[in-house]
Amino acid sequence: MANLVLLTDARGASIEVLPALALLSHRVRVLPASADLMVDPPSCDAVLLDARRDLAGARRLATLIRGGGTSSALLGIFTEGGLAALTTDWQLDDVLLESAGPAEVEARLRLALTRVETDEDDLVNKIVVGPLVIDEHAYSARVDGELLDLTYKEFELLKQLALHQGRVFTRAALLQEVWGYDYFGGTRTVDVHIRRLRAKLGAEHESFIGTVRNVGYRFVGPREGRTEHSTEPIHPA
Repeated sequence: MANLVLLTDARGASIEVLPALALLSHRVRVLPASADLMVDPPSCDAVLLDARRDLAGARRLATLIRGGGTSSALLGIFTEGGLAALTTDWQLDDVLLESAGPAEVEARLRLALTRVETDEDDLVNKIVVGPLVIDEHAYSARVDGELLDLTYKEFELLKQLALHQGRVFTRAALLQEVWGYDYFGGTRTVDVHIRRLRAKLGAEHESFIGTVRNVGYRFVGPREGRTEHSTEPIHPA
């Protein structure tokens, strides 16, 4: 038995939105489909989002739910015609037609919950900071789902900064942590790699790596980055 939250503005609640729910043993809590709910999101195994009537509003709410970092499975309830508006931007784990029978609803819920559990296990080997996901085992980094084309040292530098978000690293400390004790190059190498990292993060996210004037660098993350990033002159390589 799963704990479900149904987000809907329908007066008939779950019986109107997804009649098959009445034939299943899951606990269902019906809440209004409001963005205010995301200030203090309810704890549950899965969120069912009513997208039968207001597709644009449901899509915005789905984005807010995902942006809030919920670990719950997220499923959308659609009419058959509404499926035409469905894209990956919704970030849903699965979809349900309002006419789905209890066996189909049960199966889709079970699969969605299993996928979420698997994703949570995968996060053990990942560093996640806002839209940035660093996979230590795969030596890969993505921003907003887009794979970054990083060299080994760029990856290690980004990982070191993100792993210690907010901590200020001197250039000498970064040389020691990323390049090792046997590296004889100067600290200017760090500046060059930071510049390249910012370029690869793109204009929207380059400010994640902040400069602490006369000291070094720190990873400030998505919330601080746009306001606290300062720059120092970096000479081209």
